[in-house]
This record gives sequence, C-alpha cells and structure tokens, in this order.
Amino acid sequence: MLLENKNAVVYGAGGAIGAAVASAFAREGARVFLAGRTRVTLDKVASEISALGGIAEVAEVDALDEGKVEEHAAAITRKAGGLDISFNAISHGDVHGSPLLEMPFEDFARPISTAVRSKFLTFRAAARQMATRRSGIIMTITATTARQAIPEIGGTGVAFDAVESLCRQWACELGPLGIRVVWLQTTGIPEALHDPGGIQPAYGTSHPMTSGELIAWMRDKTMLRRLTTLADVGNMAALIASDHAAAMTAAGMNITNGAVPTR
Repeated sequence: MLLENKNAVVYGAGGAIGAAVASAFAREGARVFLAGRTRVTLDKVASEISALGGIAEVAEVDALDEGKVEEHAAAITRKAGGLDISFNAISHGDVHGSPLLEMPFEDFARPISTAVRSKFLTFRAAARQMATRRSGIIMTITATTARQAIPEIGGTGVAFDAVESLCRQWACELGPLGIRVVWLQTTGIPEALHDPGGIQPAYGTSHPMTSGELIAWMRDKTMLRRLTTLADVGNMAALIASDHAAAMTAAGMNITNGAVPTR
C-alpha cells in the first residue's frame, strides 16, 4: 500500500472531494483524521472507511478558527506520534452567475479571503507538526479557473490563483525542512455539484444552464472530452502523497484532461 503507516488529516472531509481523498488515503493504508464543521457528515465518511477496513477518526474543526486548527494538529501528533499528510478540501463560498459590474464586493471577496485564510492556517498548523520530523506533505485542490479567464465566476479564479501562489510560497520556505507542498488542479467535478438535478448559475455564458448543459459545456473544453472525477482526485492525491512522488514540490498536478495544457 502506498501510504502504510502514514497519518493524514483531511480538512473538509465531510464534503464530496474531502471524502474521496480521505477514502483513498485510508485505502492505501493511512490512518485518517477527518476534520470538518458538521459531525453527521464526518461520521458517515468515517463509517464508510471503517466498513472497508480503514482507520478513521473524526473531529469538529472549523478551518477558519486559528486556535482550533492548531490544537487539532497538535492533538494528532500526540495521539498518533506524528503527522505525515495534510489535505485541505474546504469550500470557499463561491458566488457564480453574476457579472462583476453587478456583484457586491462581499460576494467577490468571500471565496478569496476564505480560501487564503483556511489554507494558511491549516498549512501552518501541519507544517509546525511536520517540521519536528523534517518530513511531510501538504496538499490542496485548485481548478482550471486559476488559469482560464471565464466571465461570471466572481472571485473563484482569483481565489484559486491565490492558493497556487500561496502553495509556492510555503513550498520554498518548507523545502529545507523536508516538507513538500503540492496542489491538484482539476476541472469542474460533476459529482460534487450541490444540486445535480437543478438549474446552475450562468457560468461564463449569457444564460443559466441545467446541470446537464453545464457538464457538457465544461466537458467540451477538455481534450479528452471527460471531466475530472472524484476517483481521479482521490487516486492522484494518494499517489502524490506517497514516497513515489518524493521529488515533487511547489507544483500542481494537472488532472484537467487537457483543459489547461501544461507548458
């Protein structure tokens, strides 16, 4: 197994992406600590992992609460003997479907401030625990909107661009301590839609779409004519977290199916 004897924390583990990553980590042998704000969803993910023979523990942690994040990371080290992997899958509160000309500043700024704060706090807490053993990897997720100029997505693209820049900054400072920082760059993920059967906000177009229309629109922008799946995210996260990717840091793993070619 790729992550045998590793200890991993996943923030936002109750959401679709966090749950997929946590399950993949557990499948590959990691002991997984599930962190999030909603106990019931965390318990559900933990039960699913346990049913497949994995090890998962749950804690209610708000990734925007500096004190709680630090306390939780330290508690993992005390209990498990160390922290090897940290993955942040916290959502940002994005607002789509409105041009910037009509958007309140608070709606534009929310995903940016939420993304930067949650990443900074969870990265720092994990790094402080990893530094004592001079090893570890810190990970998160971004999307094609960090590289594409798409109308009517509010602060989403700016938030993801900021996250990638933040990752590079952390990587250059943590590298001498043996800690890697990597992000996964994805397309939109249909399985993570909040309302799979509903009408989605206008997303770079002049009119709202059904979920099916939105998925087709995103899919047609890829070279492989497919979108990133939750399985893709989990599998790649497990691989990059493993020692097989020990030389990778300050980098984004492109799993956009060619939507954003890497130069």
